[in-house]
Amino acid sequence: MPYNVFMTQARTLPGSGRWPRMSYAEYLRATDIPEHSEWVDGEVHEMMAVSRAQAEMQVYLVELFQAYLRIRPIGRLYLEPFQMKTGPSLPGRAPDLMVVLDGSLHRLTDQYLDGPAELVIEIISQGTEAIDRGDKFYEYEAGGVAEYWLIDPIREVADFFVRDERGTFRASPARPFASSILEGLTIDPEALWERQSVGTLISAMGLEPA
Repeated sequence: MPYNVFMTQARTLPGSGRWPRMSYAEYLRATDIPEHSEWVDGEVHEMMAVSRAQAEMQVYLVELFQAYLRIRPIGRLYLEPFQMKTGPSLPGRAPDLMVVLDGSLHRLTDQYLDGPAELVIEIISQGTEAIDRGDKFYEYEAGGVAEYWLIDPIREVADFFVRDERGTFRASPARPFASSILEGLTIDPEALWERQSVGTLISAMGLEPA
């Protein structure tokens, strides 16, 4: 399986200084670095424990995307700690979820995706909003991610960003939100907070199994 629903217990922390500065290649080869970490500007950033709400939302979204991709097998789903490095000068990040379409599968290595995923999702947990809406937002935009979702299960806020003709992320006001990447996938944030069954959501989208 391309994901593991138990690999969900981490969020990024600033570099602790426990490790020397290193290149991304050195980071990937290192054996004493925690699995749940990211590489940012030559520094290892450890990950912190996430909230129960964040972990439960991640599992719920995994179930939803798993169901969608069974019906429309157009890509693969990956979870943190699997990394994505969107460009040579950009950090190695581990998004909570990312969908890599079939046309980009050739960019997968054993340890990371070389270049942007088409869809990236970060689930906001206490202490992570600034980086999810700040550094990661601009990194994913600069790196070519086509669609970026920010899901905040505590405040019950969902923001969906798509690239405009200039390559800039723009928030979509549409509710329900129709993905520009995954045809037929529409998300009503209220359904996320209510934890409607995945089967109900898939049926409402008209995505019945063949």
